[in-house]
Amino acid sequence: MKFCFVFGTRPEVIKVAPVYKFFLQKGEEAFVVATAQHREMMDMMMNVFGVEAKYDLNVMTHDQTLDSIVASIMQRLPLVLQREKPDILFVQGDTTTAMSCAICAFHSKIKVAHIEAGLRSHDLYDPFPEEMNRRVIDVVSTYLFAPTNNAKENLIKEGIEEDRIYTVGNTVVDALNMISNSFNLSQVRSQLVPFEKYILMTLHRRENIGERMVSILSAVARFARERNVHVVLPVHRNPNVRRIVFDTVGSDPHFHLVEPLDYVSFLALLEGCWFVVSDSGGVQEEAPSFGKFVVVARRTTERPELIESGFGILAGTEESSIHEAMVLASQKKLDPSGNPFGDGKTSERIWRIVRGVSQ
Repeated sequence: MKFCFVFGTRPEVIKVAPVYKFFLQKGEEAFVVATAQHREMMDMMMNVFGVEAKYDLNVMTHDQTLDSIVASIMQRLPLVLQREKPDILFVQGDTTTAMSCAICAFHSKIKVAHIEAGLRSHDLYDPFPEEMNRRVIDVVSTYLFAPTNNAKENLIKEGIEEDRIYTVGNTVVDALNMISNSFNLSQVRSQLVPFEKYILMTLHRRENIGERMVSILSAVARFARERNVHVVLPVHRNPNVRRIVFDTVGSDPHFHLVEPLDYVSFLALLEGCWFVVSDSGGVQEEAPSFGKFVVVARRTTERPELIESGFGILAGTEESSIHEAMVLASQKKLDPSGNPFGDGKTSERIWRIVRGVSQ
């Protein structure tokens, strides 16, 4: 069998790389197609995991739109699929890359395997366009690798046959274990921040750009002033995000604004922070492995396990609700052994399933 793995963004590389490398360790014929939807951040992550692409579609353009990304991928990927003829194409998550590649594989009658299937916010426009993307991918997939039982139940409720669904855990835990075993995170952290107590913040979601983002930043700034604590914020490359961040808190002495970090550096900061404020999906999955509480700066989440397990709170995007959630977060003490997202053996489970190898 021949396996094709595709990705185009930083989070996809993090979650696809462990599976791809496990397949290679097992001697499988596997190759990578990189779309480069987010060129620089994707390349950065590929270097961290030591992954090379056999094909690079190089679709990223200045001021690209969702439509332009879809159009470029659908023009370029079919040529690769015609040449390579893989048996299974793996996509991950809910990006425009994943959705476009899944449709191309479907058109070529190539089986699709969806890593992290079944996540739902149940609001088609929030997050946008991710909720639509993942629903489309799940419809065309032969193998739906759900990270949790909640995700599996979402798929069953939508009428997807149970024999296509496999609960395997989340590959992000596999990735975290790879990094933790390869790097001294404490040593990395000492080179990044000159202080011990800080809040880690990330902010980038498309639906938050505008007044929501200003409200979130204002709440964090208020809490930081009250507690006299530092806030470390890697500023996303999106120029609209950067403008809001620098206009709102650029001169605030409590904020330590840095450029986007490589994954090792980010995990080092995550391991050492007080707690996290974020609108990221990936951070919601990564934080529990380090016993960190997450203030989710969103109105919906497709990861209810974080909230149900006590590792986070869905705080909305209003200044008052974010501030109130941060007060709660400051009082939390968590045990990472309660991580609801897996045990680090997801890549092996995926390989066994597609290869029909019993445990």
